[in-house]
Amino acid sequence: MAKYLLKRISILLTTLWVVITLSFFLMQVMPGTPFNNPKLTDDMIAMMNKQYGLDKPVWQQYLKYLTDILQGDFGTSYQSIGQSVSDLIGERLAVSVQLGIQALIVGVTLGLLAGAISARNKNNRVDGTLSILSTLGISMPGFIIGLLLLDYLGFKMALLPLTGWGTFEQTILPTLALAIPVFAQVTRFFRSEMIETLNTDYIQLARAKGLTAKQVTNRHAYRNSLIPVLTLVGPLAANILTGSALIEQIFSIPGIGQLFVTSIPSKDYPVIMGTTIVYAMMLMVAILITDIITSLTDPRVKLK
Repeated sequence: MAKYLLKRISILLTTLWVVITLSFFLMQVMPGTPFNNPKLTDDMIAMMNKQYGLDKPVWQQYLKYLTDILQGDFGTSYQSIGQSVSDLIGERLAVSVQLGIQALIVGVTLGLLAGAISARNKNNRVDGTLSILSTLGISMPGFIIGLLLLDYLGFKMALLPLTGWGTFEQTILPTLALAIPVFAQVTRFFRSEMIETLNTDYIQLARAKGLTAKQVTNRHAYRNSLIPVLTLVGPLAANILTGSALIEQIFSIPGIGQLFVTSIPSKDYPVIMGTTIVYAMMLMVAILITDIITSLTDPRVKLK
């Protein structure tokens, strides 16, 4: 275990360095400048470039940025004068984490339930209905789902608040918008795993010993079908992370996704790079935790 963790952490750090490097140099080749206010004179722009170190050679800027990152400093925002990127992200990170965890729990829980129901009612109307719903959930982008929920449950039916953050009711619509694609993927995956498990030899043996269908399903099929679903947690977390940026913008949620989206038009490079690095770090940690949990729950999987 220790050897595996050291190997994975080294891979994680290498990947993180690649993300930092790519995000830094991509910002360098972006057209335009963060100081695009027409009221700024050339002297004022030159002074601001000097203040933020943008007048130095690119390689010097890169080395300084790497050094600052190692100290937990993502730099200073160009648009939010005097505010560090670390503080801006820290203020919003809890909101995004709460939204992501809620969506993951809701999507996975409902997906497991629907997948089990679909498998036990294979090829009948219930299975067909759930298959259609899961197909729609997978094929529709998250922001389209968010807009539909906003229109029907918010505008037309007025059941839930449209935007904002602070109360539980305000979290429901964005949570559903992120959870529905997760629900769809888990439903289809768990259904196929359940059907395959119910046709295995040891399930047939359990039935031959006189166990009822309910006992066979509860004691054997659910547990053995659930283990492969754990491998989905990493990719599902990635989907939630990549989809949360637009969802936060649609529902006016003060998370790091909204911070990332609003920083792009203003070319606030430190904020763009900082949020990209945080997203990458969260994703890699989620995948590592998923691998460890899978190994602990399934004795057939060994960490090597």
